[in-house]
Amino acid sequence: MDATVIAEGMNAPQNLDFSLYGLWLQADLMVKSVMVILALGSFWSWAIMIDKYFTMGRVRRKADKFENVFWSGKPLEDLYRQLGQKPDHPMASVFNAAMREWRRSYEAAGDLTPSAQSRIDRVMNTAIASELSRLEKYMNFLATVGSVAPFVGLFGTVWGIMNSFQSIAISRDTNLAVVAPGIAEALFATALGLLAAIPAVMAYNKFSNDINRYGLRLESFADEFSGLLSRQLGDGGY
Repeated sequence: MDATVIAEGMNAPQNLDFSLYGLWLQADLMVKSVMVILALGSFWSWAIMIDKYFTMGRVRRKADKFENVFWSGKPLEDLYRQLGQKPDHPMASVFNAAMREWRRSYEAAGDLTPSAQSRIDRVMNTAIASELSRLEKYMNFLATVGSVAPFVGLFGTVWGIMNSFQSIAISRDTNLAVVAPGIAEALFATALGLLAAIPAVMAYNKFSNDINRYGLRLESFADEFSGLLSRQLGDGGY
């Protein structure tokens, strides 16, 4: 009988499943909850990252194309009519907002007054803030995942280690087969926390810089457009 017990003890470690799926099955409810939260956070973070990557590329390309047309000498009214009432990128939205205010001022006074110039500048600043707010959508989620995920993983780690000590206390055995599952769960939770946090932090820093640079580009365009409007209307052109 003693030989049988020894043999079972020697075979126990071989029966443990340390694959990702096996660790999931062996984990208790609390550790499983931690894993699910981290997996969902990582999945949603990657969805945001992919969306931001294509969105920023799209707005930059359209801004390049728009500026080429804008500075080509094409009449502003023609460009305004071509864009329509629902422009599909931020720079065109800033342009449309300024043009709408310009037209209202011109129809009311027939020229650009100092107060109208001030209103146009405010309208463009408001449009820039609105467009940047749209570009920054979900960025706070990336920041939250980047800062919180390691601590959520650490909680799973602590819980897994507690399970290991409980297993030792219950079985009164320090055999590796007793403590290995809990330790493996703990390390798996830590890995998931880092897997969710590291890409989120890197993406947050990258896209924050991209959005800030694009914001500066919009502000530069607004300043140049404001000067152009002032010169054209001051000369009586429309």
